[in-house]
Amino acid sequence: MSGINKVILVGHLGKDPEVRHLDGGVTVASFPLATSETYNKDGKRIEQTEWHNIVLWRGLAEVASKYLQKGKLVYIEGKLRTRSFEDREKIKKYVTEVVAENFTILGRKSDFEQTPASHENTTPKSENDYADQDDPSGDLPF
Repeated sequence: MSGINKVILVGHLGKDPEVRHLDGGVTVASFPLATSETYNKDGKRIEQTEWHNIVLWRGLAEVASKYLQKGKLVYIEGKLRTRSFEDREKIKKYVTEVVAENFTILGRKSDFEQTPASHENTTPKSENDYADQDDPSGDLPF
């Protein structure tokens, strides 16, 4: 039996998506996402926040750059990826990220309205709508 690598998160963007255009025209977007849990300890309400590194590729990255901003509440589905890199001192470091496969903006209806300057009629899509494009290979370049 093969394993399952599935992540579901609901949280707020910690900052606007950072979008990069790589060689070959591939687009990648990344941002931190905060999830919070509350619990009671000795009658006192405690809130614990976790930060997750989110990465989106190609068309999904383009959609995220149009619709997501710091503070937005989003539902994200994806998978965990751990990659390694060498820092400036040549020390090997590891980072674990959530590679998003789709997302849904949550919140009020006004959160979905476009600014008057934009006349484009676009709808957020999932990564499945871009299935004809191959997955990236190798490490992320950042």
